[in-house]
Amino acid sequence: MQRSKKGVLLVNLGTPNSPAVPDVRKYLDQFLMDGRVIDIPYWRRALLVKGIITTFRSPKSAKLYQAIWRENGSPLLHYSVIQQKLLQEQLGNDYIVELAMRYQSPSIAEALERLRKARVQSLQVIPLFPQYASASSGSVVEMVMQLMQSWHTFPKISIAGPFYDNEHMIAAFAENAAQYHIENFDHLLFSYHGLPVRQLVEVDPDGHHNCEQAGCRLAIHEHNQFCYVAQCYATTRLIAEKLGLQPENYTVCFQSRLGKTPWVKPYTSDVLKILADQGKKKLLTFCPAFVADCLETLYEVSVEYHELFRTFGGEQVQLVESLNDHPLWITALKEMVLE
Repeated sequence: MQRSKKGVLLVNLGTPNSPAVPDVRKYLDQFLMDGRVIDIPYWRRALLVKGIITTFRSPKSAKLYQAIWRENGSPLLHYSVIQQKLLQEQLGNDYIVELAMRYQSPSIAEALERLRKARVQSLQVIPLFPQYASASSGSVVEMVMQLMQSWHTFPKISIAGPFYDNEHMIAAFAENAAQYHIENFDHLLFSYHGLPVRQLVEVDPDGHHNCEQAGCRLAIHEHNQFCYVAQCYATTRLIAEKLGLQPENYTVCFQSRLGKTPWVKPYTSDVLKILADQGKKKLLTFCPAFVADCLETLYEVSVEYHELFRTFGGEQVQLVESLNDHPLWITALKEMVLE
C-alpha cells in the first residue's frame, strides 16, 4: 500500500503573465481589488482601481515590467519555481511541494486542487513573506481558507508564521552583501515594502497600536510582536549584527507607497535626499521583505532610486540580491517544513 505524502504549498505575491499591457492590467486589477491590499469599501475600491489606476497605470507599469523581463520570463516567477524545485529535492519523495501566486498564475486554486487529488495527509502553507502583513500573508491565508471551505475532507493543516528572524535567511542576506565589500560604501539602506499607517493600527485587537509608543523600532515584545514595522526593524538588527554594523552605519526606510494616504515612514525617496545632503555617495541597499527579486528590487531600487540618488548628488545605489536560489534560503524553507 502506497504511503500518503505530505503537502507543502509555497505562496508568493504574483506577477503578470507577460509584460504586455492587457496582462499587466489583469494583474493589477486582481491585486488592487483585494480588500486587504486597498482596505476601503468595495464600491470606492472598484471606482479607484477599475476607473483610474488600471486604466492609467497599466501602460506605465507594462514598460517597467518590460525592463526587467528576461528570456525565462518574470524574475519573481523564475526564482520561485527554482525555490520550489530545490525544496522538493531537499525534502524528498515523502513530500509534494507546490508553488502558487496569490495573484495570477500559477493560482492557489490550481495548486490546492493538485494537492487534494494527491490525497496528502497533511498540508503546510508557507506565505513567502518574512514579515507579516494583512495585505500579504493575511491575504494568502484568507484565500486558502476560502478555497478549501468546499472540501469534504481535510488533511492536517498548518500555516507557517512570519520568519523575519530566521537565522538561515539572515545569513543568506549577509552573504549576498559581503560580495560587494561593505567597506566600500558610505551607508547601508534597508528598504522594505511600505504599508498604509492605518493597517498597522489593525494589528492591535483594540485598534490602538502606535509604533512610537510600542517601541517598534527598538525591540520585539508581547505588545508589538505582530507589527510589520517591528518585524522589519528586527530583521534589520539581525542582519546588521551579522555584518558587524553599528546603528549609525545604516537606515531603515519604506518604499512603494500608493496614493496620498499616510504610509509608514521614513520613505526611501526622502532618505536618499537626506543621505545625499550629508555627502554620502555610495549606498548598499537591502530589500529584506522580498525572498525573490522582482519589480520592486530590480527596477524600483536598482533603476529608479539609483537615478533619483544621482539627481540629489549621490553616485550609486547598489542592490543586494534577494534570497533567490541561495542554498541557505532553501535550508530555511526545509527547516520551516520539518519543524
